[in-house]
Amino acid sequence: MNAVEIKNLSKNFGSKQAVCDLDMTVPMGAIYGFIGENGSGKSTTEKMICGLIPKSGGSIKLYGKDYTDIDVRAKVGVLIESPGCFPGLTVWDNLMLQAANLSIPNGTEETVKVLKMVRMEGAAGNKYKNCSLGMKQRVGIAMALLGNPTLLVLDEPLNGLDADGMRIMREVFTDIIKNGKRSIIVSSHLLGELQKVATHYGIIRHGKMICEMTSDELDANCRTYIALKTDEMSKTKTLLGCKYSRVEEDEAGNIRVYDLTTPENVVTYLYENGVTVTEIMTDKIGLEEYYIDLMKGGK
Repeated sequence: MNAVEIKNLSKNFGSKQAVCDLDMTVPMGAIYGFIGENGSGKSTTEKMICGLIPKSGGSIKLYGKDYTDIDVRAKVGVLIESPGCFPGLTVWDNLMLQAANLSIPNGTEETVKVLKMVRMEGAAGNKYKNCSLGMKQRVGIAMALLGNPTLLVLDEPLNGLDADGMRIMREVFTDIIKNGKRSIIVSSHLLGELQKVATHYGIIRHGKMICEMTSDELDANCRTYIALKTDEMSKTKTLLGCKYSRVEEDEAGNIRVYDLTTPENVVTYLYENGVTVTEIMTDKIGLEEYYIDLMKGGK
C-alpha cells in the first residue's frame, strides 16, 4: 500500500488551471522530494492533499482510502508556509496549545516526544519570537508531528537555514522515517540538500508531473562527465567540439565532455593537437543539474 496515490488531479482558479491531470505516488516510508519552479503547482497540490483547498477533478487516496475519510485525515501532519505559533509564548506552550487543539489526551507526553524528535528539547522554554529560523522550522515540524501522523507534508522547510540547520533538518527527516511507518512529502528549491535525504522524487512543471523516480533511478540517469582545464581553453573547446557530441563550459570555468570516453583518451587527443591538460577529473551531475537539464528539454 502506498501512502499517497493521486490520479488525474486538477485544480482551477477561475480560468487558470494550476494543476492539470497530475499523477503522483508516494510509497510508505519514503522521503518524497517534490520539485518544481515557482508557480508550478507544488503548494497547490500539497494543499489539496491536506484538504486545505478543494480539488477540481481527479482522485486523492491516502493509505488506500479517499483523502476526505475522517480516519485517514488524522494520519496527516502539515507544515505549509509557516508554523501557526504565538510569538510571545514559549515553544512548550505553543506545542501544548496545539495538543489541546487536537484533543490529544496525553499532551505533555506527546510534546516531550516531538521536541526530542526535532532536537528542540533544550529550547522548550524559549519564546517562539526569539527562536532562530531553523528552530522555528523545527517547531513547525514538531507541531505537525503531534498526534503521531504517518504522513507529513512539508512546504519549503529548508528555506533560509544555515549549514548546521540543514544538517539537523536532514537528521530529523531520517529519524522520522527510520521505522518505515512514516512518509514525508517535502518541497524545496534547495535541490543539493534535498538529494542528501530524498528516497523518491516527483518533478512538476506547469501543473503537470514531468517524471517520478527513485533516488537509485536518479543516480542511474545522472550522466558522468570529464571536466578539464588546459593552457589554451578556447582552442581546447574547439578541438573537443570537433570530436565529441556534447562539450560545455561550466560555471567553474571547466570544459566538460559528456560522451562515453576516458580521461586518458581526452588527454591523448589534446596532446596530439598541441594542447597540455593542466587539470582533469571525472564527476557526475547532481539533482540540480539534472533538473535544469530536464527543464531545458534534455534527456
